[in-house]
Amino acid sequence: MAIVGQYAVENSTLRIPGTMQAAVYRGVNDVRLETVPVPEVGPGELLVRVHTCGVCGTDLKKIATGSHSAPRIFGHETSGVVAAVGQGVRNFHPGDRVVVFHHVPCRECYYCRHQTFAQCSTYKKVGCTAGFEPSGGGFAEYVRVMDWIVQHGTVRIPEGIPFEQACFVEPVNTCMKGIEALRLEGGETVLAIGQGPIGIILSVLARRAGATVITSDLYPERLRIGQSFGLEQTMDASRTNVVERVRELTEGRGADAVMLAVGANSLIRTAMDAARPGGRVLLFAQTQRGEAIVDPAAICVDEKSLVGSYSASVDLQEESVRFVMNREMEFERLISHRFPLRESKQALDLAAHPQPSSMKVVIQPGSTWEPNSREGNPQ
Repeated sequence: MAIVGQYAVENSTLRIPGTMQAAVYRGVNDVRLETVPVPEVGPGELLVRVHTCGVCGTDLKKIATGSHSAPRIFGHETSGVVAAVGQGVRNFHPGDRVVVFHHVPCRECYYCRHQTFAQCSTYKKVGCTAGFEPSGGGFAEYVRVMDWIVQHGTVRIPEGIPFEQACFVEPVNTCMKGIEALRLEGGETVLAIGQGPIGIILSVLARRAGATVITSDLYPERLRIGQSFGLEQTMDASRTNVVERVRELTEGRGADAVMLAVGANSLIRTAMDAARPGGRVLLFAQTQRGEAIVDPAAICVDEKSLVGSYSASVDLQEESVRFVMNREMEFERLISHRFPLRESKQALDLAAHPQPSSMKVVIQPGSTWEPNSREGNPQ
């Protein structure tokens, strides 16, 4: 059953257009604002009118490298309002404010039984699309949410929580998964390399786990933003030898754990050098395959461990939702730039080439219909 046209929303009528605007990926570094059909939804599915979608580094890498076929509509840190429901949907109704995950595992396969959810074949299927090959779809006015995501990956936004706050649920989940992989113990010293939005979230979560956190970044502006979240022990990497300074602060040992929240493979060696013998290094942003320089003796002789963490964990879904919706962090303060959908190319360009003053960049297709998003009103 195709669902377009008019739908009852309580005592009013919500009219859904036949076409919409979307930022369409057409090839390497080629994203265009185009008019495309509004997705049709089938039984068990939702149509969500997008309010805010965060720009994620993984989407930027796909756009820059051409690793995925075109055309596609990216964007997966999505919050908005249910515009229509497919046949059989009982738990959601038009007008509900929601945030959606774009991946949910099957929970039954070999990888799910071993809690390696991101390797599950069902997890690898993207369950949200604005058209073309499913790729998240948040950089569009409307997104279709498929049935298994409706059942297991769609979360209501509580009253009073802004769309901007809610759109951080998925990235927070990925950070929680990385912290879990590090197996931090209370009292350990953690170095966080990179204080962009993800680096700050990782740092706050490491401190929440009981660690003493040292942060480093090339931009003092970002370190100051981190300090506003209680991350007071900072290092300006443009002026300080990070490895030497960390050793000075740890009686010559190095950090118990190092979190690398910068995509440059060249910093893997720095992260390894900053870790103490027997320490751990989390690679969080190394999502592009290729050669990297690693000292094998650091792993064998010095017994240091390299730990990888990618994407979200369904086991942490409820915890990440509580963390965001309870405002344990004020995530809106991480947003430095808000762009309407018509300026999506500028948004992506800025996010791909961050400036000292830029942090989280969001695209807001719904900014015209929800002018007071900070109050969280759907109408």
